Amino acid sequence: MLSNYTFIGIFVVVAIAFPIISLALAYFIRPKKPNAVKSTIYECGLETIGETWVQFRVQYYIYALVFVVFDVETIFLYPWAVAYDKLGIFALVEMFIFLVILLGGLVYAWRKGALEWV
Repeated sequence: MLSNYTFIGIFVVVAIAFPIISLALAYFIRPKKPNAVKSTIYECGLETIGETWVQFRVQYYIYALVFVVFDVETIFLYPWAVAYDKLGIFALVEMFIFLVILLGGLVYAWRKGALEWV
């Protein structure tokens, strides 16, 4: 039984050690030549003119959140579709209810105007 957890322990140690070793190695072998040009603000290759703080509309964030919700929906649909043959009619009804709830959310967002790009 303990040998089953040995592989998990090795995986955790490697998963923690690999990024630490990679970042430390990159820190020590990188070129260190700081100058004023490298320290300047860079945005799209142009010098900034005026105030650089710009407020974005909340609608863009709502649009992104709706996209994330339906992206997560795809994550839940994929394993269900792969195991569809083994699940039976109960899982079909559950997935239908899940899709109806998501469709209701889509209709709500559409009627509120969250999906219109202005």
